[in-house]
Amino acid sequence: MRIFVTGASGWIGSALVPELLEAGHRVTGLARSDSSAAALTTAGADVVRGTVDDLDVLAGAAAEADGVVHLAFKHDIAFSGDFQGAAEADRRAVDALAEPLADTDRPFVLASGLAGLKPGKVAGERDMPTVDGSAMSIRASTSLAVLALAERGVRSSVVRLAPTCHGEGDHGFMASLVAVARDKGVSGYLGDGANRWPAVHRLDAARLFRLAAEKAPAGSVLHGVAEEGVALRDVAEVIGRHLDLPVTSVTPEAAPGHFTWLSGFLGLDAPASNTLTRDLLDWHPTRPGLLEDLDKGHYFHRA
Repeated sequence: MRIFVTGASGWIGSALVPELLEAGHRVTGLARSDSSAAALTTAGADVVRGTVDDLDVLAGAAAEADGVVHLAFKHDIAFSGDFQGAAEADRRAVDALAEPLADTDRPFVLASGLAGLKPGKVAGERDMPTVDGSAMSIRASTSLAVLALAERGVRSSVVRLAPTCHGEGDHGFMASLVAVARDKGVSGYLGDGANRWPAVHRLDAARLFRLAAEKAPAGSVLHGVAEEGVALRDVAEVIGRHLDLPVTSVTPEAAPGHFTWLSGFLGLDAPASNTLTRDLLDWHPTRPGLLEDLDKGHYFHRA
């Protein structure tokens, strides 16, 4: 297949492109900069220049492809205060990508998240997010719209990714926690630290996206989760050991000052299973778990 990938030079996309190429597919990647275009060309992919705001470009590339994997999201503005703007831009991009795929039975795979599912219980693939009009639920409604494309002749699927997709080179949640610990002189966790986050290694996640494009049935919900839930206190202890810092609890009242933008996420207890995903696609994560990956030390190398 010729597969069009948005976010192709990003954290997961840069692992997905070689995954697809090695499996015999052709890849066209969306690139918004010269450096991204050069990286894709070096990897062996074709390049379409543009951004997720260039809706005509997205629609044209989707029309020429045998399938689409949509990884791009405006994380830069989402985590600097405008999540609603990022989510609304994502919905427009999804609509543009989806239209040329109607009545073709071609795959459309969307990267989404596990936020919005009922906290405090192990979330399964059959659990649906709450859409309540909040900024966060805009992205949830987009994922539901993609699933509904199955009724329009699109082999659509949604990969709900664990909040931490870890690996060497990660600049996400784990790297941010390490930076906060260095800055504050303590490795902190919120409250008693018993709350759990699911986790997945980026290379395992990339393989899941490839399998979804190849064979996920229309309307599939997939969980990009290798570990059901890792306690945040355990994460803090590994960080503290590597940085030789004390490990301490941070109260909810002090969390915004201590963790800044991370504080809104660190209290979440959001374990999730991958049972149906494993059975449906024969996907079996093989890469190191989160604590093992942290213990390898690469998160603690200074740039």
